[in-house]
Amino acid sequence: MPTYPDTLIKKILRETKTIAMVGASANEMRPSYFAMMYLLNKGYVVHPVNPGAAGKKILGQEVYAALKDVPAPVDMVDIFRTSDVAPAIVAEALAEKDRLGIKTIWMQLGVINEEAAQMARDAGLTVIMDRCPKIEHGRFSGEIGWMGVNRKVIDNRKPLLFGKGGTLKRL
Repeated sequence: MPTYPDTLIKKILRETKTIAMVGASANEMRPSYFAMMYLLNKGYVVHPVNPGAAGKKILGQEVYAALKDVPAPVDMVDIFRTSDVAPAIVAEALAEKDRLGIKTIWMQLGVINEEAAQMARDAGLTVIMDRCPKIEHGRFSGEIGWMGVNRKVIDNRKPLLFGKGGTLKRL
């Protein structure tokens, strides 16, 4: 997994106001649906991009067929597609970069494509790969503990602490 300083992730999440989510799904069981719902609830404007659902609505937001159809501004393009299509999505984002004001290309968990990342970096964009803005936001807001995410297991149990006499107890 690529590593990024927490200061960079926090800066992106703080400065981003509008996100174009490429690969957003209306299926309530898909991770993109949960991520979009979370980000909307945290005050971000999220434009879903999905050619198969263009013209419909996901979580009350109009779905666009392509980045060229999304209204400006867009601070971040969040790629919720497979790694192999990331270069084409980045190429589309770069074609719209100035009109939309794109600053960040964010590739979701499991999406790693060095070619796409280098294309974006060469155009002056910040790149994050193999991370989820929902999880990162939750981690920094205290909603999710880093330990649970780092183990790739989200656990809602309170952590164990050593009590008097060396016994373990929950907070």
